[in-house]
Amino acid sequence: MPILPIDTGRYGTPEMLRVFEEEARVQRLLDVEAALALAHAEVGNISREDAEKIAAMASTKHVKVERVKAIEKEIKHDIASLVRALSEVCGSSGAYVHLGATSYDIVDTANALQLKAAIGIIEKKLVALKCILQKQAAQHKETVMIGRTHGQHALPITLGFKFAVWGYEISRHIERLNECKTRVLVGKMSGAVGTQASLAEHATRIQDLVMKRLGIRAAEISTQIVQRDRYAEYACTLAIIVSSLDKFATEIRELQRPEIGEVFESFEKKKQVGSSTMPHKRNPETCERICGLARIIRSLSIPALENVVTWHERDLTQSSAERFILPELCILTDYLLFLMSDVVDNLGVDEKRMLRNIDLIQGRAMSEAMMMALARKGLNRQEAHELLRQLTIKSEVEKRHFREILLEDKLVGSRLSEEEIDEALKPKNYLGTAVKQAEKFANSG
Repeated sequence: MPILPIDTGRYGTPEMLRVFEEEARVQRLLDVEAALALAHAEVGNISREDAEKIAAMASTKHVKVERVKAIEKEIKHDIASLVRALSEVCGSSGAYVHLGATSYDIVDTANALQLKAAIGIIEKKLVALKCILQKQAAQHKETVMIGRTHGQHALPITLGFKFAVWGYEISRHIERLNECKTRVLVGKMSGAVGTQASLAEHATRIQDLVMKRLGIRAAEISTQIVQRDRYAEYACTLAIIVSSLDKFATEIRELQRPEIGEVFESFEKKKQVGSSTMPHKRNPETCERICGLARIIRSLSIPALENVVTWHERDLTQSSAERFILPELCILTDYLLFLMSDVVDNLGVDEKRMLRNIDLIQGRAMSEAMMMALARKGLNRQEAHELLRQLTIKSEVEKRHFREILLEDKLVGSRLSEEEIDEALKPKNYLGTAVKQAEKFANSG
């Protein structure tokens, strides 16, 4: 009976869920057993006929999940149960199933196969999100809005510039994920403590043949397990990725507040309900879900790091934790990327509200522009800063527009004409390279 939200279908995309379905997991384990048998045949340890029989029967069409579970209920060992179930359907060839292997030769190599599929899906989602951000950066490269620091109005930026900042962050995540593949996607065939003694004189060749057939690298060295710094790196990489998504979602949530009202999650006006009691509500529900689930993904990096520690050549502390960690990491990260792509692609933008908000503090957000204009006219920069600090305070205290205060000041008037003051107060005139930077990202590879 489904219990967890992933199992009930609440979270996760069909594509990623298929990678971690129970039957898919068993098939990956069988794939490794088949590759091992074929490698033994290649080096002459068993006959080609026996190896091909094992490979042909190493499928969930023949080895039923229910049978594996029934055996495990009796003998209390998952991989030994799989080995027995496969041996049963192989007839006399079953004697050569799992020859020379230890359980985690099979488990860790199957992990690599699953993670390879999962990383491929996540990578595609990252690239898709980057493309959406590029489209939005191009569309809104000149959409002027106020930039905020410390939650306060700072200087004008453009929405396209903000999208470009996010986009380059996603680009770095694509690089990080790609770089960690060589360390994470490894299998092994090294026996009980890593010495390959049970595989005898052809051990290295058998390991190489298995990994070549499966399309992954062999670990340079291992004990009974592949060392868990690899999985810890992967977990931390995904935690960093979703932290960026959390950041984007938090920004959208803030900008959707009625007091700001600059961007909005899409809302299905005909059917969507925002509150069970308040009919007017249009909550940034998807962004809030992203922020909440990002916490779960970040939390999974802790047991992944704890799993680096093991007694001697191996203990069982990693096993139970990883049954949760690896599927949840991949399923939830992929899901959040799917959600964020949809949010950004369908984001509502109120450009008029953005312009009105810039003037909420009566032009004082352009004080730096005024300072630079005065400096260009020969006024000492420090003196200009102090003068404008005092004039912005006067504007705020007297609740009068900054322009009025500037026009009244004799020193400002002695350096700048009214027309020059007006030009300096226009937000679109003080964007620096924001538009160019948005364009650069939009056109990047």
